[in-house]
Amino acid sequence: MDRVRIGVIGGSGVYDMEALQDKEEITLQTPFGSPSGPYVVGTLEGQQVAFLARHGLGHFISPTQLNSRANIWGFKMLGVEHLISVSACGSLREEYAPGHIVIPDQLFDRTQLRSLSFFDDPLHGTGGIVVHISIANPYCSFLSDVLYQAVQATSTPVHKGGTFVVIEGPRFSTKGESRIFRQWGLDIIGMTAIPEAFLAREAEMSYATMAHVTDYDVWHETEKPVTVEAIIETLLRNAEVAKQAVRNAVRALKDAPPSPYANALQYAIITRPDLIAPEVKERLGLLLGKYLN
Repeated sequence: MDRVRIGVIGGSGVYDMEALQDKEEITLQTPFGSPSGPYVVGTLEGQQVAFLARHGLGHFISPTQLNSRANIWGFKMLGVEHLISVSACGSLREEYAPGHIVIPDQLFDRTQLRSLSFFDDPLHGTGGIVVHISIANPYCSFLSDVLYQAVQATSTPVHKGGTFVVIEGPRFSTKGESRIFRQWGLDIIGMTAIPEAFLAREAEMSYATMAHVTDYDVWHETEKPVTVEAIIETLLRNAEVAKQAVRNAVRALKDAPPSPYANALQYAIITRPDLIAPEVKERLGLLLGKYLN
């Protein structure tokens, strides 16, 4: 199979990409276990694209239980350099209305129970290497620009920039939490962008999010608090917009250069190479091989 340079991970409401042609389902096993399901690889706008339903087909995996390390590792195994995330989110700003789309440029972590790195896994013997990745700007600005323009072409209201706060879930926020997030200057709220963005950087990929606003969380005094029913209703309306925007983005990436983060690990490995155990080098060879061999 040819190398697949573009990946799409679909969130709530986006469980497939019908426009993919010559589709093939690929089931992968990773050093971190099984991904959320098979990767669907096919041709879109003349390019090879890999799609994964983040929560599994039928949406049966909760945010905290997602095996994000396996999901991102699988994309890396396929050769993905540019990873597009489609995600639902709540709005913490009046002007980011339900039905709008946000291309965030920052993240704020309020999770507590997740594995955030490929390089901190003592249960599997990968605690023997220390890697400090730079994540000051967690989203790829190049890919974010591509997504912004791709959404603009659909004539859907889209906002560029903003801080995405990621909560543990699966519950929604209390009103107190929602009000505090607004006071902190955060813009949208969701449950899955972390650790995906961090892992994608460790995997030396570009990563950007197309966040679909489904609700005003619970802070808004004149709107009903967020419910699954309201989210699904908005997502169904926006699903076709998301898929058309992905097509636009894939078309724009046809002649894209390699990811700006293709060498993100080059100066991030602080452990002396001769102290890294052979089993660690083997287990993480997909990421570290070019630096340690």
